[in-house]
Amino acid sequence: MSIPAFSDISKSANDLLNKDFYHLSAGTLEVKSNTPNNVAFKVTGKSSHDKATAGAIEGKYNDKPNGLTLTQSWNTASALETKIELADNLAKGLKLEGIFSLLPSTQARGAKFNLHFKQPGFHGRAFFDLLKGPTASIDAIVGHEGFLAGASAGYDVQKAQITGYSAAVGFQAPTYTAAVTATDNLSVFAASYYHKVNSQVETGSKATWNSKSGNNVGLEVAVKYRLDPVSFAKAKINDRGVAAVAYNVLLREGVTFGVGASFDTQKLDQATHKVGTSFVFES
Repeated sequence: MSIPAFSDISKSANDLLNKDFYHLSAGTLEVKSNTPNNVAFKVTGKSSHDKATAGAIEGKYNDKPNGLTLTQSWNTASALETKIELADNLAKGLKLEGIFSLLPSTQARGAKFNLHFKQPGFHGRAFFDLLKGPTASIDAIVGHEGFLAGASAGYDVQKAQITGYSAAVGFQAPTYTAAVTATDNLSVFAASYYHKVNSQVETGSKATWNSKSGNNVGLEVAVKYRLDPVSFAKAKINDRGVAAVAYNVLLREGVTFGVGASFDTQKLDQATHKVGTSFVFES
């Protein structure tokens, strides 16, 4: 199995616990299309439970023979971003990224340069913010026979000091993964587990402890059940009694519908519950 990036060591469990739960927004609409000249467009719109709306449009051009990807996006906050990726040109497994942003209303600008280097037993990354600080963040994961170990650190060039550090260990197999992470200068600890029981059932859990805020341990558990080839259902609950359920179905080719809800099981008589829907159109 390939070595994940440092931030993805718990990805299987995190995706199961967080993705495809539609109650976070009152409504979500996503439209995707591809052109014959390798340009992919994506338009997204969201309506929050406070009736605020937000949207974004993204265009991505992929030149596979040259390993070049160009992505440009604009959102309703008038933020513009351009991302240039160049993969496997200078060396196999090396990807270079340049990200440039502009917020015209405040003339705020951003410029970032990133490096990704991936080999069979190693995955390293370096992120540089050229206009803020400048700052640098480096992380790496090494793996052998399923065992994973990695660390990350941030550095402020102007202040000449380390701004943060984290560490993680894990194990990955074809049907299950487990990981323990220590973030925020080794003060927040999380243990996660994911298990693909069979082709229909996936389960996962995550326990989190913040050593700075007390002895309480946060716990989440989730399950995903594939009802048939075109639909699945998900459910999760945490130690505070907040539960969420979701249902996703492919209505027809290119049209996916999702609906979800969350409930505070300790306050069923109060208006703390949320319901949300999602439509995704692809062509």
